[in-house]
Amino acid sequence: MMLIRHCLIVATLLLAGPGLAQNPAGPLASPEGEVKLVVSGRITATNQGGEAHLDLDLLQTLPRRELTTSTSVTDGVNQFEGFLVRDLLEWLGTSGETAVAIALNDYIVEIPVEDFYDYDVILATHMDDQRLTRRDKGPLWIIYPRDDHAELQDIRYDYRWVWQLHRLEIE
Repeated sequence: MMLIRHCLIVATLLLAGPGLAQNPAGPLASPEGEVKLVVSGRITATNQGGEAHLDLDLLQTLPRRELTTSTSVTDGVNQFEGFLVRDLLEWLGTSGETAVAIALNDYIVEIPVEDFYDYDVILATHMDDQRLTRRDKGPLWIIYPRDDHAELQDIRYDYRWVWQLHRLEIE
């Protein structure tokens, strides 16, 4: 059953062409596993009460991306794997200007949506080939390509690196 569900999700994305669809064909699939991310606000693709509730299977249908960069909270340079936040926003048909990111520990920060289009910001699920867990900044961590852009090595951007992300509210 899980394989059939995964194939249907992938088929929907493939029918969308080279880019992701602004709106998925039909309603967004319901999560079967533990919900890792809830996206609400100005979105058109929903699956529960006007929100998008996403488990890892749904999130893993987005194109994977790797990013090697340093962070202000880890030693050295790390390799991150996940998906572009802008791909998620396009898949869900968002139309807002601000993403309010909320972590499991109730840390909240407003991020301009333009960040996700100006830079290849990923929502990481892995660091150095290890799945991120709640004990280690997971299961989802917003990662900016700070080593690729001098302006991202500023404390204003460091505040936007939300680990243990569990909710995005698009305003």
